[in-house]
Amino acid sequence: MRGRFISLEGGEGAGKSTQVRALAAALEGRGIPVRVTREPGGSEGAEAIRNLLMQGAVTRWSPHAEALLFAAARADHVEKLIQPAIGAGTWVICDRFVDSSRAYQGAAGGIDDAALIALHAFGARGLLPDRTFVLEVPVEQGRARAEGRDGAAADRFAARDHGFHADVAAAFRAYAAQEPDRIRLIDAAADREAVTAALLAGLTDLLP
Repeated sequence: MRGRFISLEGGEGAGKSTQVRALAAALEGRGIPVRVTREPGGSEGAEAIRNLLMQGAVTRWSPHAEALLFAAARADHVEKLIQPAIGAGTWVICDRFVDSSRAYQGAAGGIDDAALIALHAFGARGLLPDRTFVLEVPVEQGRARAEGRDGAAADRFAARDHGFHADVAAAFRAYAAQEPDRIRLIDAAADREAVTAALLAGLTDLLP
């Protein structure tokens, strides 16, 4: 039986990494094999590209260059890890996927959404998650969480201004409105256990 592919999306400090681990543990507790991964990254080639993308000055790459690098990393990630895992019956939970490219390089970076979708169709064969959860927190709350977590070590994306992150948040809400069957909004300002419970409730129709 084919595994399921789940992605968690959201702005900075939304708690994606925490909830990826919590959701994986909850599914494993139900006897479901799970592989946790992240973007950019997940495969050897994609992790090498991650270092290029996340480090350096905010202006190191243009949105177009970022989009190409993310697409290259994602193509390798899908081919080397995601497709083999779901083909073997494992559930894959990914911290970010293509909807982040659409929000960050697209809506906030100025690249046409259709161009990013076409790039994804070529690089990753158009693979989409079976379910995508967008963890929502107010932008300022998320930035405060991220600053408390990272301090002076903020990456190129966390370091961007309020307007950029507000555009990202608005984009995720728009995608959820456009694709309600795939993309679900989750109130991530609630306590951790409540967020995990909401994620599990959002998978009821996919659980064996």
